[in-house]
Amino acid sequence: MKMRFTLSMDDLLVNGIKISNMIIDWVEDVSQQEVLEMSHKWITSKNFLTERMTGLKRVGESSLTIEPIDES
Repeated sequence: MKMRFTLSMDDLLVNGIKISNMIIDWVEDVSQQEVLEMSHKWITSKNFLTERMTGLKRVGESSLTIEPIDES
């Protein structure tokens, strides 16, 4: 199923550069199981973003929204 992911981050430090706000938005074909796994990792991992994004050293507040896309 097609899902829209929206990642919002505030107070970032990337390669020594301070960024006040960044939003990354993408669409991906994923299974329901993949969505559940990603949601679980997001909730349970304290360093979910800094472990996966090259150059990202700090994130203040962040949120991940996952919404299905109506393909009708």
